[in-house]
Amino acid sequence: MPGRLVPLVTNEIYHVFNRGINRRPTFTNKREYQRATDSIGFYRFTNPPLSLSRFLRLELEKRKETLHILESRDLLIEILSYCLMPNHFHFLLKQKRNNGIAKFLSNFQNSYTRYFNTRHEGDGSLFLDQFKAVRIETDEQFLHVSRYIHLNPYTNYLLNSLTKLEKYPWSSFSSYINKSVMFVETALLLSFFRSPNEYKRFVFDQADYQRRLKDIEHLIFD
Repeated sequence: MPGRLVPLVTNEIYHVFNRGINRRPTFTNKREYQRATDSIGFYRFTNPPLSLSRFLRLELEKRKETLHILESRDLLIEILSYCLMPNHFHFLLKQKRNNGIAKFLSNFQNSYTRYFNTRHEGDGSLFLDQFKAVRIETDEQFLHVSRYIHLNPYTNYLLNSLTKLEKYPWSSFSSYINKSVMFVETALLLSFFRSPNEYKRFVFDQADYQRRLKDIEHLIFD
């Protein structure tokens, strides 16, 4: 992964995203989405004592012990929101340690790529070498980027209704509206709203507008 001209700053928040090379699919079925989700939760920690593949092969009790060890370690990043799509992903991340975002993305992408290549009898890179990262500079930007990320499956016509978006299993949106937190840090974003339902209304209010912008994107950039 090539170095960045502008380093990512610890304790700052970034919108981080990447896609498959030549826009080809990176997550093709439920099993692959689940493996990617497991990778996200596992590699947010500093220096896991083993690989995710070895961790998943452990017996249940040993897995619980390992998780306990991991939870006592520092985080590389905090995951504020995320969304996995068929050929790309989005994260809203707070860097907790120097080089934390780059290390997390490297571990996540490399681990998942090895898994994907094994399943599909492929080799080589799956994602673009350099992920993109945009620093969040204002509260307004923070809120709007979180909405953009959570609306992605609807904006890109992967889902045809907002009701289905509430149940989309491969993003953090359900963690916010159903209080099923998992590894997502929800407190900061929800502090701007009186309730999870108010955040849901905030997201849904711009859903069709965001979809229309996506529809004319090619006109803007041609």
